[in-house]
Amino acid sequence: MGGRVAVLVSGGGTNLQALLDDPQVAPHIALVLSDRPHVRALDRAAARDVAVEVVEVDPHPDRDTYTEAVRDVLLTHGIDTVVLAGFMRVLSAGFFDAFPGRVLNVHPALLPAFPGAHAVRDALAWGVKVTGVTVHLVDEQVDHGPIVLQEAIEVRDDDDWDSLELRVHALEHRLLPAAVRALLQGRLVVDGRAVRITGEEP
Repeated sequence: MGGRVAVLVSGGGTNLQALLDDPQVAPHIALVLSDRPHVRALDRAAARDVAVEVVEVDPHPDRDTYTEAVRDVLLTHGIDTVVLAGFMRVLSAGFFDAFPGRVLNVHPALLPAFPGAHAVRDALAWGVKVTGVTVHLVDEQVDHGPIVLQEAIEVRDDDDWDSLELRVHALEHRLLPAAVRALLQGRLVVDGRAVRITGEEP
């Protein structure tokens, strides 16, 4: 099981914490990078002696130059695997060329339903009876890449945003570490849009 993992964050970092608490994943987390300073996720990283970097958007004139800055920081740290865990920036296509097949994202809906930044709210507004969580490999399109893991949860009649998000988060905290473990263990087989997880966990 190999790899140097960077976790990209923008906020509180509960998914980061789930990764830090996974005994198979945590030793591989070499960097936590945020687009914003002073977020809770950076404190979580520092508490585990994980290196942190902040690359803010404002100094960069466009998405491509911001993407290059993030990529360069990761490569300086020797990163080969990237996990987007609540990272609220869209990166340009060139980023993924640097980490081919090694970028994972967790999304709080059953893709391709409800892509974008407000998936829990959108699911409630649509009146769906089920939603869920998707962990997928990332490509140049937003919330689009091949699906690694996906699981549904019921939307209850009395759910509001807070109650539904709580259950979504709990599912994220289980699925994301599982997907990262499978990637690090070389157990992902990608055939077009189809992803299989092979073998048993060591």
